[in-house]
Formats: sequence, structure tokens, C-alpha cells
Amino acid sequence: MAAVDRAQKPSFTKSLFLGQVASDLVMPYPVQTGDDRDETQRLAAAARDYLTTTYDPARSERDRWVGDDTIRDLGDLGLTGLFIDKKYGGQGLSQSGYCRVMEEFGRSDGTLAVVMGVHQSIGSKPLHLYGTDEQKERWLPDLAAGRKLAAFVLTEPNVGSDAYNLETRAERQSDGSWVLNGVKRWIGNGDRDVLTVFARSELGHVALIVEGGTPGIQTERFDTLGLRGNRLQKVTFTDVRVPAENLLGEPGDGFRIAMNTLNNGRMSMGTSISGGMKRFLDLSLEHTTTRRQFDRELIDFEMVEDKIAWMETQIYGLESMSYLTTGLVDRGVADYSLESAMTKVTASDTGWYALNRAFQLHGGTAYMNDHPLAKAMRDFRIFPIFEGANDVMRAFTALNGMKALSEHLPDVKDISVSNPSKAIGVLAPYVRERVGQRLRPERLEGAHSDMAKQVGQIAEQTARLRGAGEAALRRYGSKIQEKQLVQKRLADAAAGIYAQVATVSRISGVLERDGKIASEAERRVAINFCNSQARVVGRALRSLEINDDKHTRAIGKQTRADGGYRFDL
Repeated sequence: MAAVDRAQKPSFTKSLFLGQVASDLVMPYPVQTGDDRDETQRLAAAARDYLTTTYDPARSERDRWVGDDTIRDLGDLGLTGLFIDKKYGGQGLSQSGYCRVMEEFGRSDGTLAVVMGVHQSIGSKPLHLYGTDEQKERWLPDLAAGRKLAAFVLTEPNVGSDAYNLETRAERQSDGSWVLNGVKRWIGNGDRDVLTVFARSELGHVALIVEGGTPGIQTERFDTLGLRGNRLQKVTFTDVRVPAENLLGEPGDGFRIAMNTLNNGRMSMGTSISGGMKRFLDLSLEHTTTRRQFDRELIDFEMVEDKIAWMETQIYGLESMSYLTTGLVDRGVADYSLESAMTKVTASDTGWYALNRAFQLHGGTAYMNDHPLAKAMRDFRIFPIFEGANDVMRAFTALNGMKALSEHLPDVKDISVSNPSKAIGVLAPYVRERVGQRLRPERLEGAHSDMAKQVGQIAEQTARLRGAGEAALRRYGSKIQEKQLVQKRLADAAAGIYAQVATVSRISGVLERDGKIASEAERRVAINFCNSQARVVGRALRSLEINDDKHTRAIGKQTRADGGYRFDL
């Protein structure tokens, strides 16, 4: 299907909540071709060579900065403006190409990946997406070359996930300039050069480009648990005057610019974390094949082998999910916000679990402060929190999916718990429709025949997701916004289905290209991942009906009332 047609379709995940499998959005699996692929491979190789031979993660942690020399070197290699247009000195890579190179940063050092991600994924991105030609010409060349670093300035002391209710204010002056006042916190690169600052004004939210060193800006560095080489800042603006030409978009566009930037920027987290997981696996293989106990290599023991196999399988699934999502952008799909959110959640959760398994395999060795896994443990814990806390991203996914579903159920708003006779009339066609969906679930078109069982699982789970979403809407109505445990389960089910779709799409292309015999090892990994995710989806959907939520809520309320644990021996 042409990109223009894809741009007019709803997101793949919103379609899942409707019980539909929009195969044309995800089949065939997106692969890079031509100059974009060649440039990506060249830049990824350059990144890996530099990061393995020159860059020292331990030094960056010790010095508490990745180093101006590192930034300069990366700029010289063309690695600080990966997606920026070539006419501004960038490399002009696709979203997939950019995220593939970012994988190399994640493989080397979580801290450097964050510094580069802040600079490129969210720092330079607003200018790239929304800047005028004049604004791009003014700032992008220096950002692309690494001569300047960019920051994304959104979070505040009283504003985190609730990003709409900003307290920082921008007052428009008679000459069109702005005066900025407020406090921001946890801002990577916040003491550097080009800051995209989000604030409220009488004309709505605004996005302003503020140059480092402008009078009235004060910065203070935070002392963090991990990412010690990342200069995380508190940034205070006191009567900071911003020229009129530094406004991005129009007054009132600020919130949209912030959210679209984050939706786009989250994708590199998926690939950076998959790069980190590959490093964890390499370290684990090296340790378990050289360390011997009971006259055997550690990897010969089943519980060790199980962890190695789990990491291999999860990397494959996360990688499939991440690059399907970047492929949506490259194919011109307009709405990829839910896929981006689910990829971020899956990556940060799975990466943390993988790190713990690798740590366990190393035993006491990894607990030594100078071990790379010890540094990774300090660095990785933040990933489920920043760029959208995972709980918030789950709620975001579920509520947007439910909103799409509710628009197809105009009768939902008429159901009243206090009027059961009316509800019966509405529920009768609903029950008939659910039966019909069970008999005729939509299938993923274009998948290889050798993945028929997995395609059938996806179809059945998609129908069940639709049914579960309908049941929740009809049971709770508008109160579904408060039912976060329901939201979590629906979001986890949707993410599990999407991960399976990505994996089936990917392996189908491999089977078609290489044949079954040559692809058997990869197919085994793909099937194992799909089966594991099918179990995740099954548990999530079953727990909507069978759970201990009533007891959990009661215990939580009582513990709060008691001020803590109150049961004495």
C-alpha cells in the first residue's frame, strides 16, 4: 500500500482494540534498502570501532562527563546529526537508520546512549520536525556537527507525567519576544547550548528555543545514582528574554510539539536497550563458558542455559518490535504513538530483567564496582522511569485504544448500572457480535505458512482483546479512566500481541528469502518468543476476570490508614 494511504489509516494498535489486524501496516517487515542501508551500515561500523577502541565508559563515570573530546570525535565521525538533513550537515538517515546506529551507543554505554539520545532523539528533533528554514539554518549545522549540544526542557518540580499543567510561564511582549520564568528539573544537557523549553502562556503552550548562556538562566547539577557521566540539571529561568524568532511553530503548539517529539524519540530507547542486552549476553557467554564449577563449564547447567536462551529470545523479539515501529515512521504511517509507547515499556522492562539475569550468572564478580554490569545496574534503572514512566505509558496505550473502541460503540454511553433493563437490550447485540468475532477472528495476511500456528494465536488473542475492551467499557463507562489495573492488563495484552506480530512479520521475510532449512535456528527463536508472549497475553486477559483486586485495594487502603505495617509477632 502506498505511503499516502497508510498515512490515512488509524494506528495498528488502535485497530487491535477494534479486533482488527491491519496487515498492510506491518507486512512485509520493513527493511532498509539502497543508500539509506549503506550509510547506516557505514556509520554503525564507525560508531562501533570508535566505541570499542577509543571511548572509555569507566572514565566517563569517574569524570562525571562523557567528555568534550568524545562529543568532538563523534561529531567528526558524523554521529551527532544522524537524522538531520544533509543540507544542514547531517547524515539524513531514516528513522530505522538512526535507531540502528543508536543501538551501538546502547551496546557500549548506557550513559553515552542517553547523552546522544537527549541531543538527537528529543533535543534536536523539535527543530528538525517543526523549525522554519531560518531556524534550521541557524542551529542545525552546529548541532549536527557536535559543536553544540541540544536539550529538551519539559519536566518541572511539580510536573512530571502530567506534562500539560506546566507552571513555567512565558509572557509575550509588545515586540513579539517572550519573557520566560520558571524552574525545570532533570534536564539532560541542560547546561549546554540549545534548549527547547516548553511553557504556558496566555496564548496556550509554547515551545521556545533558548540559547545557553542567555542572561537569567541558572543551572545546578543533580547527583544521580547512575548515568554519572550525564550532566543532569536543574534549570531556573528568571526573566529570560527570548526573541520572537525563537518560537517553534505557533503559540498554542507547544504541547503538541512536546508530545510528538517524545513519541518519536522513544523509539531509540528500544534499539539502544537491545544493544545493551546484546552486550549483557556477550559478557554472560564469555563468563559461563570460561568459568568452571564441579568440573563443568557453567553453561552446561540447565538453569544457566535457561537464562542464556531467554536473553537470546527476548533480544530477538524486542529487536523485531523496535524496527517494525521505526518502519512505521519510514513508511509514512501518521499515528505511531501507541507502538512507540509499547516499545519503550517492553524495552525498559525487558532490559532490566535481562541485566538481572546476566548479573546473576556472573555471581559475585558482577558485584564489584568496576565491573561493566555493575555500572549497567546503576545506569539502567532509570529507563523504566524517564521519557514516560512505564505505568503512565501503559495507561496511555490502554486509554487511547479504548477511546478508539468507544467511537465504534455509540451505545456504550447509554448503559446505566441503575437501569438494567436498558442494558439488556444493548448487551444482546454485543453478545452476538462477540460470538461472531470468536468464529471469525481476523488473521495476519502475508505471513509465511510455517508460522500458521502463531498467526492463529494472534487472531484469537486480538478477538479476545476486543471482547475484553468492550466488556470493560460497558462495565465501567467513563470510570475506566480510574481503573488502572484494567488499563495495565489491556496494555500488556496489546503489547504482547504487537510483539508477536512484529516477530511473525520479521521471520516470514527471512523464511521467504532464505528458505526453511537455512532459517530453522532463527525460526525456533521466533516461535519461542511468540509462545512466551502468547502466555503473557493470556495471563493479562485472564486476570481481567480472575484477580485479587478487591483484596489488594482493601489492603492498600488499610496500610495507608495504619501508616505502615502493623502486624506484630
